[in-house]
Amino acid sequence: MDDAGRAPLVRSMQFLDEDAKKAILDAALTVLADVGMVVQHPEAQELLVKAGCRVDGDGLALVPEHLVRRSLASAPAHVTLYDRNGAPAMQLGGHRSYFGTGSDLLWTSDLETGERRRSTLDDVARAARLVDRLPNMDFAMSSAYPSEADPHEASLRSFAAMTANTTKPLVAVTENGDDLRRVRDIAAVIRGGEEQLRKRPYFGVYAEPVSPLQHPYDSVDKILVCARAGAPCVYVPAPMTGATAPITTAGYMTQGTAESLFGLVVHQLCRPGAPFVFGHGHAVLDMQTAQSSYNAVDGYRIEMGMVEMAKWLDIPNFANSGTSDSQLVDAQAGLDIAEETLLMMQAGSNLNHNAGYLDFGLTGSLESIVITDEMIALNRRLLGGIEVNQETLALEVIASVGPGGHYLDQRHTRRHLRTSQWRPTILNRQGREV
Repeated sequence: MDDAGRAPLVRSMQFLDEDAKKAILDAALTVLADVGMVVQHPEAQELLVKAGCRVDGDGLALVPEHLVRRSLASAPAHVTLYDRNGAPAMQLGGHRSYFGTGSDLLWTSDLETGERRRSTLDDVARAARLVDRLPNMDFAMSSAYPSEADPHEASLRSFAAMTANTTKPLVAVTENGDDLRRVRDIAAVIRGGEEQLRKRPYFGVYAEPVSPLQHPYDSVDKILVCARAGAPCVYVPAPMTGATAPITTAGYMTQGTAESLFGLVVHQLCRPGAPFVFGHGHAVLDMQTAQSSYNAVDGYRIEMGMVEMAKWLDIPNFANSGTSDSQLVDAQAGLDIAEETLLMMQAGSNLNHNAGYLDFGLTGSLESIVITDEMIALNRRLLGGIEVNQETLALEVIASVGPGGHYLDQRHTRRHLRTSQWRPTILNRQGREV
């Protein structure tokens, strides 16, 4: 309670006003123009120099504001991903929210034994099959890391396993640009040629810089392959507060915005108008435990702020949902999953990954994916709005029933019985005796 005895003020779901967004973008532009980014890819360096950037002998690139704004203007506000059969599946941008699994978890919570064990290629396939059958999972990532595979073949084997087990769109993770080119070739065969794949992309690509302010060769090579192939590039800085990014939320957002926008500039210089997704991580380094948390409330604030920045910049965004820092599928996991799913949907976050993550992103759980699917269904119903018209106002049936009557035998009740109530699939809505 505050001094007046009232409950403390709680802000609305808007975290940043116009002035705050402008201040964060201006700070990010200052980082790009005056501090710079190290880029270790010769072709990207050449593109930047030709566009008027200064790049020194160590690869430190200074990017002027006008080039960032030109890249924002050329990047599409909406990006469509198609399923394996070529049908439109997700239109990223605006306030449309889609959900899927994450990638490359080293450990799996075994569904049969409940034990934590090393992940395998079969876990990749099982997660993809589960995503394929869950109605509220919109896309798949590998979930598990195939520990038995040669590390240099792991991403290719995972991509092949996903294509064989789900028709839904994919977000691919590859070791380097060469692997991504091979993934592109696989997808082109499925789609019927590279031009058809460019017109109807089947997968997006997750790539990361190395915070703070570094863009290695392999990360940038993926950006360039994506631009040329027409595969949406999801460029995701994932620093940790107080370690590889400032500890303050606004400082973290400034660095993350600058890092992702640098990827956008290289991407749009390679091919203006190519599809790009503004990414961000939200890792919070707990200074008490030295643990990087997925579900710290400070991380949620970063997520919400970065989604708002993406909307303001009019570019699709990438975020998290369905994660938990708990080691088990327990009450904490349910709380984490429900909170983050509702927040991301409320914010209109576009491409939300990591359903099924437990244990600070180390362990995968098929049960958690199912729980997330249920939470998505519940929240889509909750946030779907209230239909108000002559039929739903029900004045006629209210007058017909009158004082003291009931609505069980009314045609109006029967007409709306299946549409006016949401039915859970795993939540318990039975009485104690049942």
